[in-house]
Amino acid sequence: MKQIAIIHTSFVSLNDLKAFCAEIIPDVKVWNIVDDSLLPEVIAAGHLTAGVTRRVCAYAVEAQSLGVDFILNQCSSVGEAVDVARRMLDIPYLKIDEPMAREAVRLGSKISVIATVPTTLGPSSRLVESAAREAKKTVEVKQVLCEGAFDVLVREGNKEKHNAMVLDRIKTEEKTADVIVLAQGSMLALLPYLSEFKKPVLTSPRLGIEGVRSAIDGHGNGSRR
Repeated sequence: MKQIAIIHTSFVSLNDLKAFCAEIIPDVKVWNIVDDSLLPEVIAAGHLTAGVTRRVCAYAVEAQSLGVDFILNQCSSVGEAVDVARRMLDIPYLKIDEPMAREAVRLGSKISVIATVPTTLGPSSRLVESAAREAKKTVEVKQVLCEGAFDVLVREGNKEKHNAMVLDRIKTEEKTADVIVLAQGSMLALLPYLSEFKKPVLTSPRLGIEGVRSAIDGHGNGSRR
């Protein structure tokens, strides 16, 4: 049986990812590594810190020592630490939002990246730009911060208010964007409402697990080394 490890920075999307794994890769054993100190440190510093990068790398090395065949990074805010960790590994390490970035570039040229955490906007936007360079396509990436929505969801536990705040921003961006990227896995709570939009609105969890499936089946390398 193939095995993967998912490295998380919070418990917010843990159950959703478990459900997608059960649906999309039911024949794969999934291990979860959660360190909920990572994201608060990045948010407090306003950028990816050396300490967070070291811990992400350490978890990846330890995951490989478990004998897993593949590693998935769950959090966009620490995604650029994966670029460092990959140099230490003999197995693929996929950022959950890489498949979403490639799909966004495939679908359009004007791409709005919406986040509720400021530290996610830069890494997610750079990932889309990297996917565009890989596809040899010119894109216009707009960064959109839905300020306060993450605190409403995580600290207040008010999913309805969070959803209303983000949906309002999606409606605004739909007027000018070809495709809208929801940069965080925590925004999966919006999934039931996304069919009402005419423009594509992408979330990373399902696309990320589908990317794992594709890589395990030999249709992709799971990383961009």
